[in-house]
Amino acid sequence: MANADREERPERPAESDGTAHLFRALGKQLKVLREAAGLSQKELGAAVHCGEDLVSAMERGVRTPQPDFLERADELLGAGGVLRATIPDVLEARAKSRTRHPEWYRGYARLEAEAVQLYVYTNQSMPGLLQTEAYARAVFTQWRPLLDEETIEKRVADRLARQRIFEPWPSPTFHFILDESVLMRPIGGRDVHKEQLHRLLDIGTLRTVQLQLMPLNRAEQPSLDGPFTLVTPKGKQQLAYLETHTYPRLITEPEEVRILAVRYGIIQSEALSPRESLALIEKMLGER
Repeated sequence: MANADREERPERPAESDGTAHLFRALGKQLKVLREAAGLSQKELGAAVHCGEDLVSAMERGVRTPQPDFLERADELLGAGGVLRATIPDVLEARAKSRTRHPEWYRGYARLEAEAVQLYVYTNQSMPGLLQTEAYARAVFTQWRPLLDEETIEKRVADRLARQRIFEPWPSPTFHFILDESVLMRPIGGRDVHKEQLHRLLDIGTLRTVQLQLMPLNRAEQPSLDGPFTLVTPKGKQQLAYLETHTYPRLITEPEEVRILAVRYGIIQSEALSPRESLALIEKMLGER
């Protein structure tokens, strides 16, 4: 539409900036030092106050180590300053990683990072902000045309990096409405699906997050034509974002944004309450 801002998608998105090589090399260093110290990933995680999955992800180069983690791990593993010395490079790489998204997605990624409010509705797949590492990897592995392994790892890392938006305080306000069909589709297999449902329970209990499910038995459904996101960047008016087959559309026209906001309101009123939604997810887990 003439009133909407569009970003053209290049034929080959620019994704490589060298940071992935740094994180993979650092991950290998971390693994060698951990094994030399005779520690499992779980034991290292417990000692430096992070999860086993996070240690695993850092060793594979798909999560960025935090400076405080490198400080603690350097001392614990007897690295003699080797890990600590990488902190300036890691900080620089983290700044670059904010622009490692595919070119067609970068405009929205910048807005999302600046958001004070995010309202997300989906009836196709799990929103990227809620995906586990395994779910995200399954999504990109199934992508057509097929992606090479390096690109898959970059995109998984980018997706996980976006989830840091939950960490700052004060945090943005989040609201997610997921169609029940999204939770019934076991992307990645049974174990991946189970982990993903647990992830929803964890996110759904955050004070800054409201999570609602839209049951399949609802007769009122005003957005069958696809998912959309309403985003309010700091100091700016609300915008809307839609994406179809990786072709983005950022909507800035107030009337078009208003129409989508009305749709969102109707869906929200028809959806289960946050408490009912979490109870349904727990029931799904109990049946698996």
